[in-house]
Amino acid sequence: MSETTNLATNLSNLQLSDKRIETAISAASDKKATNIVILDLREIASFTDYFIICSGRASRQVQAIADEIEEQLRKESCRTSNIEGYQKAEWILMDYGDFVVHIFGQEAREFYNLERLWRDAKRTEIKDEP
Repeated sequence: MSETTNLATNLSNLQLSDKRIETAISAASDKKATNIVILDLREIASFTDYFIICSGRASRQVQAIADEIEEQLRKESCRTSNIEGYQKAEWILMDYGDFVVHIFGQEAREFYNLERLWRDAKRTEIKDEP
């Protein structure tokens, strides 16, 4: 089941239990991340509750998205336990425990296709801002 929402008007309607997830999504959107998807893994995985998946068009943008997410969450006293892939910026993984942020370059996102791998998760798509 897939739901498409507009970030500015409907992010609060996702009924996420964690404001930090909203902050991460807003930060990614501010840096023009595309194809933002939230996968709710609570019923099918034990290692995390949510995946936030998004894409950037170039490695510098992928890094800028990661930087903005880290900066905005740090303002809420939330620090990542691990960041992987920052230097190559093909796929940056940011582990916040209860949620994991995946920021992909376009080719890596198509290759790894986490949405297909975790297809049993409840999926929410955030409509790209014009």
